[in-house]
Amino acid sequence: MTAYALLIHPSANRVYAESAVGLAAAELAVFGDRALGGRVGDVAVTAIGGLPYVTFTSPDLTDRDLSVLANLSARYAFFARDGDLLRPLEVTGRDRFDSDLITIPKYAGKTNEQFTRLLLNVTVLATTDRAGPLGPDSPPLRVLDPMCGRGTTLNQAMMYGWHASGVEIDGKDFEVYANFIRTWLKHKRLKHSAEIAPVRRNRAVLGRRLAVTLAASKEDHRAGRTVDLTMVHADTRRSRDVFRAGGFDAIVTDAPYGVQHGTRGQADRLTRDPLGLLAEALPGWVALLRPGGALGISWNTLVAARDDLAALLVKAGLEVADGPGYGGFAHRVDQAIVRDLIVAQRA
Repeated sequence: MTAYALLIHPSANRVYAESAVGLAAAELAVFGDRALGGRVGDVAVTAIGGLPYVTFTSPDLTDRDLSVLANLSARYAFFARDGDLLRPLEVTGRDRFDSDLITIPKYAGKTNEQFTRLLLNVTVLATTDRAGPLGPDSPPLRVLDPMCGRGTTLNQAMMYGWHASGVEIDGKDFEVYANFIRTWLKHKRLKHSAEIAPVRRNRAVLGRRLAVTLAASKEDHRAGRTVDLTMVHADTRRSRDVFRAGGFDAIVTDAPYGVQHGTRGQADRLTRDPLGLLAEALPGWVALLRPGGALGISWNTLVAARDDLAALLVKAGLEVADGPGYGGFAHRVDQAIVRDLIVAQRA
């Protein structure tokens, strides 16, 4: 049995940093159970040299095991541990592009990048392909964010080399993201194509679609290893009219918090309760998931109870994920927001 220590990335914002170590321990528990067959034990927060580390034990991890754990959202450095002596381990995750794809966009209300990565990780680990999604050579997944804002989830999915799709009702957010991603691709001199065109159903215009195909390198482009990015300016309740049924491995979204702004419910009435919108949208979202796919939602527990959200997911035909780690993600964002996440799988 070998002891390991995980040093948390220091770049988390101040409020998130207060919860980052606990969140990392919960995420590691999910990885251990879902991706490493239960071969992670004794997960704890331990002070070493005056700094907090997430420590754990495991039979000697293989290079593939380490490459999976390298995708932990707050991972800064990995060490094998001998008492208080730490031996650095070289680890490489799935990231395919420069980190500024994630870090450049700055705007009020942006979900913390580390939390977005965490939510994506624990969602895909709830799919039936448990060990595969985060492996170094695993085939690309198809991920949908049906309330994608300015694209943080889309960018994180692309970082992993996965195909990313999003729906966003705010026209300004659509325009800002379209401008950002096209500018970023040009500055990086990446092979790509990008266009915006109307989306039509039954001769009526449903919205606008940004469609991008890109490759991480010239070699990938020549080999046909491309990534598809799609963002649609439309109402999330029309998602089923936009995308093919069963076409996504994972659906990941950060629900409106109902604090700084309300959420638009039926007949566009403004409400602080996201459950009404989710109740309307979930049947369409679930239809877009493949069998065995998973859906992950983060939300503000101060405006919607976990049991009520879980009941909506079950009513929509999903099974809420349980087990090590999944109950440890609640954390404070500010005095009006306590964020948590819930993950459920389609049978």
